[in-house]
Amino acid sequence: MTSSDAILARMMALHPKVIDLTLDRMWRCLDAVGRPHLSVPPVIHLAGTNGKGSTQAMIRAGMEAEGKAVHAYTSPHLARFHERIRVAGDIIDETRLSQLLDEVYEANGGETITYFEITTVAAFLAFARSTADWTLLEVGLGGRHDATNVIDTPELTIITKVDLDHQQFLGETITEIAREKAGIIKRGVPVVTGPQHDDALAVIEHEAARLGAPLIAFGQHWHVFEERGRMVFQDDNGLVDLPLPNLRGPHQLANAGMAIAALRHLGFGEQACEGAVTGAEWPARMQRLTRGPLSEAAPEAELWLDGGHNPAAGAALAETLAEMPNRPTHMICGMLSTKDVAGYLAPLAKTAVALHAVAIPGESATLPADVTRDAALGVGLSASVAASVEDALAAIVKQDPTARVLICGSLYLAGVILRENG
Repeated sequence: MTSSDAILARMMALHPKVIDLTLDRMWRCLDAVGRPHLSVPPVIHLAGTNGKGSTQAMIRAGMEAEGKAVHAYTSPHLARFHERIRVAGDIIDETRLSQLLDEVYEANGGETITYFEITTVAAFLAFARSTADWTLLEVGLGGRHDATNVIDTPELTIITKVDLDHQQFLGETITEIAREKAGIIKRGVPVVTGPQHDDALAVIEHEAARLGAPLIAFGQHWHVFEERGRMVFQDDNGLVDLPLPNLRGPHQLANAGMAIAALRHLGFGEQACEGAVTGAEWPARMQRLTRGPLSEAAPEAELWLDGGHNPAAGAALAETLAEMPNRPTHMICGMLSTKDVAGYLAPLAKTAVALHAVAIPGESATLPADVTRDAALGVGLSASVAASVEDALAAIVKQDPTARVLICGSLYLAGVILRENG
């Protein structure tokens, strides 16, 4: 166990709930360490159900293409906690992370605080103490009461597609969830939004109007589409012809559109726009696995990893698979017990030939493999249970050595895979 791992383990004991949405503890802890959030470089704040990470990665790639230094905060991590905090473009190193976590832990004085809140304070300290041009903040959950929502005057806010997820915390309907996401909108601060359900867009439009926040909305103020194997973006400033996003899937076109809309609003040029779509990296979003034990065990197979886990992600994944060259697709799926497993799997029933259900190793909230199997059978997928990802892969390649294999269903499962095969 590293020093930072030991400190993070201590932090987990400071609050009995993993998620508890309020900002009071955040304000208190920020005060205790000198209010670093007031000293970070200009902030772009992102919320939404799906696409936050990809959109943020594209914005960062675009800014860096024009030579800008960018801080970035994301969650959750996949293989190591350090991935959550990028300081001027680089993942934070172990020594610095341990020092910051220890400092915040001591300043908190044993008071009640959640794991995400105290680690977010550490990120603000890292950003305030390092020179950069921009800060990209991704909401952890919701928006209104999320620990990142302590910046009163960001340069820009972005709300990606709002859909059903985390209903136990955010509300049962698209409208209720959108109200929480729209909580990041600030008075007078422009807000970019991508394609939305009508109910979500109505909420965002109402909140933007109430706060006098200029709205930069897909379908109204900007458009994006594919034409002849290229991405075409258009807004009030004109048209930009770009390569298709290097991140896979038709849904990435909308994410790229939001990134380009943001960059152009902030005054970035065509170099940044092209960098955004060609230089972004975002693990476990239809990521091809080409090294590690799994690849060695199935050298002729085509291995993919995706961490999407809600119905909208399932639909996007099905669209992505439908656009790929024809090849039998076998799924190895593990999900959390809090997710809508049938809703996630239903769109994939038409694109996959079979599913092997697994439990997520080391995860107490994993859905039992037999429950995932039964849900898959319920939506029309041929499905069975496997003791592990390795066993599932062995069974698939024994039947079809050249199969396309998609490991999917959870970022936690993706993290396990990347730690061993990244």
